[in-house]
Formats: sequence, structure tokens, C-alpha cells
Amino acid sequence: MASILTPPQAANSDEQTAPVNPSGIGGHTFRTLPHNLDAERGLLGAILVDNRSYERVSEYLRSEHFALGQHGKIYDACSKLIERGQIADPITLNRYFEQDDSLSDVGGPSYLAELASAAVTIINAGEYGRIIYDLHLKRELIAIGQDIVEEAYGGEIDESATTQIEVAEQNLYDLATTGNFEGGFLAFKEAVISAIDMAENAHQREGGLAGVTTGLHDLNRLLGGLHRSDLLILAARPAMGKTALATNIAFNAAKTYAETKGEEGAVVGFFSLEMSSEQLAGRILSEQTEISSDKMRKGEVPNEQFPRLVAAAQTLYSLPIFIDDTPALTVSALRTRARRLKRQHNLGLIIVDYLQLLQGSARSRSDGRVQEVSEITRGLKTLAKELDVPVIALSQLSRQVEQRDDKRPQLADLRESGSIEQDADVVTFIYRDEYYVGKAEPQRRADEGDDKYAQRYANWEERLSKCRNLAELIVAKQRHGPVGTVKLLFQGEFTRFADWDSDHEPY
Repeated sequence: MASILTPPQAANSDEQTAPVNPSGIGGHTFRTLPHNLDAERGLLGAILVDNRSYERVSEYLRSEHFALGQHGKIYDACSKLIERGQIADPITLNRYFEQDDSLSDVGGPSYLAELASAAVTIINAGEYGRIIYDLHLKRELIAIGQDIVEEAYGGEIDESATTQIEVAEQNLYDLATTGNFEGGFLAFKEAVISAIDMAENAHQREGGLAGVTTGLHDLNRLLGGLHRSDLLILAARPAMGKTALATNIAFNAAKTYAETKGEEGAVVGFFSLEMSSEQLAGRILSEQTEISSDKMRKGEVPNEQFPRLVAAAQTLYSLPIFIDDTPALTVSALRTRARRLKRQHNLGLIIVDYLQLLQGSARSRSDGRVQEVSEITRGLKTLAKELDVPVIALSQLSRQVEQRDDKRPQLADLRESGSIEQDADVVTFIYRDEYYVGKAEPQRRADEGDDKYAQRYANWEERLSKCRNLAELIVAKQRHGPVGTVKLLFQGEFTRFADWDSDHEPY
């Protein structure tokens, strides 16, 4: 961003967005970029008179935020001296700039003395800093707008308008979320009051959930529901049932929302990067009607079972589930669509199937896959906090799971596990021993008799019967509570998970 090219001696301007020369040259009108040199001089003067003024703005204000380059150099010099524990005043700054022969660049000793003599009061330092930063954002906003116009006129031949919009939104989002001066410390007494309020609300629920229900009793008890602003990772090897569990949770949350008018349920946004919306709907239909999804797909549903499909479809028709099956979606596009759904339908739960199919920005892709996944997980966590909703992201596991005798997943098995494990609030794994035992069906050996083979086969059948339809949901990380393992019933033909203990009442 180019600075306002006005020498310090002549600078005397409030915020300017109106034309400097209305008549201009040849009838053209010229405008300066938004700036307020008086506020910049006032802040610098306050710092030079009392270095404590720097503490009021140092958290967010940087030298590049000043419209006048000379003022940015003076602020940068002040910050370096103060951070070293030295005094920043006209005398020390004079020596500082003399060392690199840049004293004339900041207006000389007279301008430094003028800044200090013109200081009003330290009380105004914070307000001056906010004005300077706000005007910097406006200048950056103008620059982004100019870039958008240039890209729309030109750009790459194979770059679509949609891609340009996503890049523009990402730039705007980055500008809006960096260096915000509204943050800071919260008095501990206020934090205690918030904690007491949360405990009181939990007590009034009389054992009810603190978050969105999963529809699974034991999982709700371990997690307390799906908490707002949390990023939850649901990971497993292929064929373990990740998508099935995600669709089950989506249905249960939406159904509870429809039945209770919002309590413990949620409006669901399902981003399916792997399966089509029709396939997802078919899975939910299969779960609710107990008609095999394979038969539905092949057209083998008996005539007498069609009324069940029609009745289930009428129930599902009214559920607040929204599916986006756009392939190769970027994290910025996902964020745009989630915000829109939040505004229009009060979105309460986001599910992404699955994380490795999302794309980061072009810049992160050029930096390598690890950096791209890091950007994606940070983006999903930021989205969860921004919209104040839980985000469930499905994830694949690396093949090293298959090389161990005990194939239960561990945190280290996550692909690009560093960023995923770091950014997630909850990490869960699905493990089904039935899958591996079933693949290990014994085959008759050439030198093996009937009795020995029959014994091995009987032993295998016994192992298989013990783990048939049994799934384990391993909670390997939870910021808010304990880790542990939840047993679930898995019916593969209906793509359905349920509580393992059938005596449990539905939550």
C-alpha cells in the first residue's frame, strides 16, 4: 500500500476522502487515500512524552498501518527502543536515526521535537491508535477493490468468475480477522461469572445435553453432546462407516430440532465432497426403513416395501438438512456457503465429508500438502468459532494402521496429523474388528486334514460371532472431558449405527 506522500512539515489534514482538487486536470477528479495525519502526530507525540502510551496500542498497531511513511519509521523506532527497555524521546530517537543516516527521512530533530511539544494527553493515545488502524483497513479495502477490478478485467484464461469471487472473499476475510483491536484480557471475575452461569444452565437442564445431540446415548454421555465452536474429527480407515455415522448424526440432530423446536437439535449443513446428495438421501432412507441400500440402488425393493419408503420420505421431507455435494470445494467457498446458510436458516451443525477432499488456497497448495491441510483445519476451526456451531470433519487414516497387529487407530495415524490433531477439540476413531476378522477367513492348506481345517474354521467363526455388528468409537482426544471408548451397534446393510445396549432409551 502506497503511503500518503506529504512531507511532515506540510502535513496538516484530518481524514480525507473528498477530492483534493475538485477541478483536477482536464476535468478529472482526484482523491487521496483515507488518512488522518493529526491522529498520527498525536499518537507519536503521546508516546514520546510518556512511553506508557505505547502499551495502549502495541497489541495491534504496526508501523505499516501509518499513512505517512515517516510516521511509520518513527513508530517503529519507538517500539524497538521501548521493547529493549530504553526510553523513546526526541533525544534517543535523534541518536537512533543518526546511526543509519536516516534522520532527514523523518523530518530531522526539529520535527521530532515538534511531535513531542504538540502532544495533548496520554488518555487519547488509544483512540488515536484505533483511528489510525481503521483508516489503514480502509486503504487496504480500496487496494483489494482495485485488485478485484483488475482481475475481473484480465486474469487467467482458465480462471472462472466464481474462483475470482472466492479469492476476493478470502482476502476480505483475512483483512477482517487480522489485528483486531477489540480483543484483550478479560477480568477473572467476569470469567468466573460466565462459568457459574454455564454451570447453572447445565444444572437446570437436569442431565440434559449441553450441545447438539448425536442420537447415541453413550456417545452423548461421554461428550455431553456436540459443543458449539468445536471442531470434531471423525477418522477411520475405508469401509469402517465414517459417512454412515455422519449421516446418522445429521438425521438425529435434524429430527430432534424438528421435534423440540431447537432444543438439543440443530439445522444441519452437510458438505459431501465424495458422495452425491441422492446417495446420502438413500443412506438415510435405508436407515429409517430398514431396507437395504444395495437393494434400493439395484431396483430390487419388493412391492410390499414401497409404502415404507413413501412414508419415510414424507418424514424426511420436512427435516432441516441441507446437502452441498460440490466436488473439490475450497475451504473459502465452504465458509461462504456456511455463512449464507447460517443467515438464512439458522445453521446449527456442519458436517464435512471428508477433510482430505477439501482444497486450500492456491498459495497453500504451492507450499505443499502439509501446509494446505494446516490451512484447511485452521479454516474449519475458525468457521466453528465464527458461526458458533460444532463442525464435524471426517478424515482418512494412513495405511500404517494395517501394518500393526492391533489395528485400533491412534492419533499418530491421522494423515498430516500435526495440524489436524492440534486444531481439533475432539478426535474420534471408528474401529470395527468384524471387518478385519471377516477378511481373515481361513483357507484350506494343501497339507491340512479335514479335522484340523474344521477346527480352525470353527475358531474363526467364534471370533467373528463375538464381534459381529460391534463397532468401537474411540474418543482419543477431548479438550472438555475424558477420553474413552463407546460401543455401538453397526448394521452395514442399513448403514446404521445405534446404541450397543438395546435397553437404553433414545436420548
